[in-house]
Amino acid sequence: MENIKSSETLMMLVWAIALLAMMGSVFYSEVMGYEPCELCWIQRILMYPLVVIYGVAALKKNVYIALPGLILSGIGIFVSIYHYMIQKLPALQESGGMCGVVPCNLQYVNYFGFVTIPFLAGTAFILIFVLHIFLLRQQGRNA
Repeated sequence: MENIKSSETLMMLVWAIALLAMMGSVFYSEVMGYEPCELCWIQRILMYPLVVIYGVAALKKNVYIALPGLILSGIGIFVSIYHYMIQKLPALQESGGMCGVVPCNLQYVNYFGFVTIPFLAGTAFILIFVLHIFLLRQQGRNA
């Protein structure tokens, strides 16, 4: 019974991470006025459905129906890492300037010299992915 409660709590945590990431991106664009670049849009396309996917999985108390979330978060990790490398690696910064109307190498925020918006998105994607794997392993032990 305790493992079931733990799984439910973790599922809510995963949902909360996805919700916080979504709210953060909306805050940066709508409140702060930062226009997203093309890679930011891709990360949003991958993150926003996670709120619904993990919300439904948490309500139904079934991690297996959230499998699309594992796939989306896995893809999101790679997109975020690539975007972060465009921002931080001098060899890739020039190619990031050709990204679109808003250059992908533009850093609206740079907390502590390394925390940018793609870094924040990547952290959320990694947390979601790792916690989902942990939940699957936990469910496998309970079965």
